[in-house]
Amino acid sequence: MGSRSGLFLLALVSLLCAPVLSDLVISKVDRRIDLTSQIARITSTLKVENEGSELVKEVLLAFPDIQAKHLAHIAASASVGKGKAKGSSTSYAVQSVNPEGMPASLTCYSVTLPKGLGKGESLTFDVLAVFTHALKPFPEEITQADIQLLVYQDTAHYLSPYAVKTQTLSVKLPDARIESYTRLDKTKNVGSEIKYGPYENLPPFSYSPIVVHFESNQPFAVAEELVREIEISHWGNVQVTEHYKLVHGGAQSKGEFSRLDYQARPHVRGQYAVRRLIAKLPPRAHSVYYRDEIGNVSTSNLWSDSKKTELEIEPRYPLIGGWKTAFTIGYGLPLHDFLFQSDGKRFIDINFGCPMNDVVINTLIVKVVLPEGSRDISVSAPFPLKESKETKFSHLDIAGRPVVVLEKTNVVPEHNQKFQVYYKFNSLAMLMEPLMLISGFFFLFVAGIVYMHVDLSISKSSASYLAKLQWDEVRATIQQIQHIINRGLVILDKLEASLRDLSRTGDIQACKAARKAADGSMKELSKEIKPLLAFLQSSQQASHILPKVEELVTKERDLEEKLMVKHSTVVDCYDKKYGGKEIENRVASQQQKITALRLEVDDLLEYIDEI
Repeated sequence: MGSRSGLFLLALVSLLCAPVLSDLVISKVDRRIDLTSQIARITSTLKVENEGSELVKEVLLAFPDIQAKHLAHIAASASVGKGKAKGSSTSYAVQSVNPEGMPASLTCYSVTLPKGLGKGESLTFDVLAVFTHALKPFPEEITQADIQLLVYQDTAHYLSPYAVKTQTLSVKLPDARIESYTRLDKTKNVGSEIKYGPYENLPPFSYSPIVVHFESNQPFAVAEELVREIEISHWGNVQVTEHYKLVHGGAQSKGEFSRLDYQARPHVRGQYAVRRLIAKLPPRAHSVYYRDEIGNVSTSNLWSDSKKTELEIEPRYPLIGGWKTAFTIGYGLPLHDFLFQSDGKRFIDINFGCPMNDVVINTLIVKVVLPEGSRDISVSAPFPLKESKETKFSHLDIAGRPVVVLEKTNVVPEHNQKFQVYYKFNSLAMLMEPLMLISGFFFLFVAGIVYMHVDLSISKSSASYLAKLQWDEVRATIQQIQHIINRGLVILDKLEASLRDLSRTGDIQACKAARKAADGSMKELSKEIKPLLAFLQSSQQASHILPKVEELVTKERDLEEKLMVKHSTVVDCYDKKYGGKEIENRVASQQQKITALRLEVDDLLEYIDEI
């Protein structure tokens, strides 16, 4: 807690040196801080006066950076006073600005005055600032039996670049039990409310840090990520699917958790746990479901009437500090309640935020899935969003359905406002899917009729069956010829090996014996191949492959002859005692022919294999 106070003191030092920016004066400020939930809401009613001579068109609002980083929503509207309807107030535009001369530790926003403020004129308006994660658990870890205590820090004086004539502050707490709070002049504690002021004649950038330490057993349901998918069907339905990743963002749990103690005394043992959530769905929501990774969750209740639909969700287990869960809810909506037309375009008008008011969302992603064929897509939203586009494919889609992806961080219930997605769509495109189904069934029935009336069986007396038998015989014959050719190549390889042995040992007689054996074997193979060739020559099924087979046999015989000639030449040279170089020169040309023939034989064998 001391380190947090130090940050406020550092900010205070920088603020005291800041200059006055205009002749505006805040004659009265009433601030009301609501800390009854995990979301801090500060409502400030400001009455501003122009004491200068020039027209003033904007009013600056200032927040310390350490507070502004938790700012989720800010809005300004004309003060309507008591007894008047809030809906009748006029909203003012608020935008982030960076005026010159402001301290670096401040974040500023500008409230635009539509008519401006002339000399001596005054205006009263309300400013709502909503903060998330501004309440810090202290202590940060508690047991199941402990109560949850929170710390909140702010300033008792209204921080403004203008002088303040009078101001008050009230801090509304969820419970009357207060551990401690900063006591200043004119401080009063009444039940669960702490009041500061009134303080008068405060200079610009007046700052007086306060710290409130109080009990709050409100559940801190935080959605780390929520993905809402809104799928539009022009056949009459809007399907909404919401995927939640929920965590209890309060004081972290330490020690063991006793389910027995929790069920016996739920308001004492684990009183700050998230027990259930209420989702306020649009009227006429139907087909509602609630499930998680395991399956359907039956611990839910649904109430609906003509004005609202409420879904009570109870997780499978209570969520205490730091515990997480993930689940999905889905429901359908009637299309005519949300789809409208304007200026030749259709547009969907639906809520942006989460249907659960008690949930803070760190990252919200809304995906609007439009019908296939939608074009000229645009988005209108009441606050800045990160926008992108993607495509989703579903049943019977051809080009896919365009998806508008909208992303926003730090989302609170105040963001649950209407937004619009405009697009153009040709109604004739709705007929595409029915026509595809009709065409598919039509061709299926036609195929069935053809199948039932066509005889696809193969008769043993049919020409196709006899042709298949003949081709099988041709294929078997070719395989036998290939086998004989391969045997002949092995014999010729052995004959060449005998020449290598001759060069190594000089045994001419052994080389001649190898030649004689090779002659005999090759003659036997020639006898075997003749009837096979004769069969192929007589078969019409072999007409397309017969030339290659005959070429293969011829090339193999040429290879045999060339190798026999080479063998005779080498043996004669050895008989005449020629040297190695002279022998190589004599057989060089023969060897080139042998190598070329061998490659041709191998290529023909490979070609016939592929056929």
